[in-house]
Amino acid sequence: MSLVRQLAALPTDRVVQIRGVPAGTIAATVTGAPVGPAAVVLRPGPARTAGAFVHSALDELERVAVALLPGWLPEAADIPRADPYGLAAVRAAAVGRAQGSAHFAPFLAHLAAVALSGRRPPVDPFSVEIRCSGLIRVVAEGFGRPRAILLIQVPADLDPAGERALVAGAEWLCHHGRVGVWLVGTPLRHEDRVVTAALPLGRPADHPAGPVATTLPQGIGRPHPGSATEAALEAALAGEGWAVGRRWNQYHQSHPLSPPVCLDLLWPDERCVVEIDGPEHCRPARFEADRQRDVQLQLDGYAVLRFTNARINHDVGAVVHQIGTLIRARRRDLAEGRPHARR
Repeated sequence: MSLVRQLAALPTDRVVQIRGVPAGTIAATVTGAPVGPAAVVLRPGPARTAGAFVHSALDELERVAVALLPGWLPEAADIPRADPYGLAAVRAAAVGRAQGSAHFAPFLAHLAAVALSGRRPPVDPFSVEIRCSGLIRVVAEGFGRPRAILLIQVPADLDPAGERALVAGAEWLCHHGRVGVWLVGTPLRHEDRVVTAALPLGRPADHPAGPVATTLPQGIGRPHPGSATEAALEAALAGEGWAVGRRWNQYHQSHPLSPPVCLDLLWPDERCVVEIDGPEHCRPARFEADRQRDVQLQLDGYAVLRFTNARINHDVGAVVHQIGTLIRARRRDLAEGRPHARR
């Protein structure tokens, strides 16, 4: 059975410990599916009490939610500054979006202001129960999914008290957030009340051959919030009529037994992929992995363009022109009855 099917069969309404698969692989596989939940990796440090664990996990979840703006509040994209007028506008937009939904308007307005300004008060004005349910709802919407799963990385060398705090805190998150909590990483040694799912390694294609990122890309469907280069390219593409249909940070899976890969920028109808490479892509191992991935994408019927961060930042106009030339050519082929199917 493929990893996709094994994960789809796991419960999403309780705490489960998963053995045999890294957190990043699970997150990419779950979120790479066309439907279903978004999977978010959290790494709260060791805690002595369940309450401390919950606070640490929610703080991490809030950072994810902040990074996903404007995914869960599209109106925020039109508010450029965090001055008093901008903060008032984003709060009003959040209140408006909460109307008729499951969102708690005061919390959503507070979170929107924090995300826009990058500043949060030293003392949170909302209870952990409100934060938990509100943040999980926001993160799921930010990824464009109906619900979320929390992947909790279990720290190494937890003593019995640390494991008790982690398990009790995970159960609290599951109950109050109505969310599945999957424990990954170091197996529990002292707590035996958590159901364990040992996923067999099975066929090699179920798992990536190389290292897998242990955090889920935070910009699925839009430029990554931490990438100024992606933001610059998106700003340039936004003014081009031919650029419609583009999707940022989408997952692609060649077949059910292969690991999903995240594509920086995709035109799915034209089967065009644009990859943006930082300096780390010049390392021999990474360079070779990129070449192998490009070959597989080409076998799947995709055209692939690669640009470095430096090239985009130096001459984004030339990059946009080159992308446009490819997109138009692919559309001409489609119009003339020459689809770009998998080879």
